[in-house]
Amino acid sequence: MKKSGITYYKELLGYYEMPAFLIKYLDTPCLTRLKNVGYFCGMDYASKDIYQFKEYISRYDHSVTTALLTWKLTKDMKSTIAALFHDISTPCFSHVIDYMNKDYERQESTERYTSAILKSSRYLEKHLKEDDVDIEEVINFKKYPIVDNNRPKLCADRLDGVILTGYGWIKDIQKEDMRKILSELEVYKNENEEQEIGFKSKEIANKIVECAKNANIVCHSKEDQYMMELLASITNLAIEHQLISYRELYNFNEKSVMYILKRCADKEILEKLAQFEHIKKEEIPNLEPLKIKTRTINPLVKGKRLY
Repeated sequence: MKKSGITYYKELLGYYEMPAFLIKYLDTPCLTRLKNVGYFCGMDYASKDIYQFKEYISRYDHSVTTALLTWKLTKDMKSTIAALFHDISTPCFSHVIDYMNKDYERQESTERYTSAILKSSRYLEKHLKEDDVDIEEVINFKKYPIVDNNRPKLCADRLDGVILTGYGWIKDIQKEDMRKILSELEVYKNENEEQEIGFKSKEIANKIVECAKNANIVCHSKEDQYMMELLASITNLAIEHQLISYRELYNFNEKSVMYILKRCADKEILEKLAQFEHIKKEEIPNLEPLKIKTRTINPLVKGKRLY
């Protein structure tokens, strides 16, 4: 059987040779929920005339590959565990819920439950104690610049996002590109004396910059804006009509929520859902552009900014 791109990518990152300490964390219940939370914000359920994804990629996949990327570059236990759990508070439909909350530009409104989710996991508590890791060092993943930093700098979360989006959605990253990208990675000290991911050559750095630009274009397109807003409207109606609660978006997975939506008796929700699932590209109206998060990057090449 032919390997999928995400399987190939995981193998390149050393999925089957991952450090022993990391393996047990992969089965943390609040993390395995993310296997059924898609990386592309619920659009796996949307009209195939608007989205044609190469394969299903979950937030769990992204969590694991971000952790493996962090381990590859740092060999540091604490930052690797923090990377694995950095998206733990991702609700069903991911950034659609930021749209529902009118947080278009930062898209961070959904991170509010990170601490509560991690602290409520007895499974996680047990294994962190075994590894002598304080849970606060996992919750505060932004303290590790290799895991997370501000744009236009590059970090494991951002680089992994470019690779997954380029492969699964935009299709400007192929399997061979993944191998080249990973072989070119280095950790440098940036102008702020922080550790930052960079590249050995301009060729690969320019490739990543171009892929990030392409992702930025589709995320600012009228089609994506319309579909994100439409699913946000459907979800908001479901909460208003008490089909689900806001908090349950952080406990359920997307299959469960879609099951509830598709079997409800609410005419407005069902009509919007039918549009979400079947709308044609030419039917998308022109919209007033929203001020959506910009996904630009300016990576280091041999320790110096590309631009």
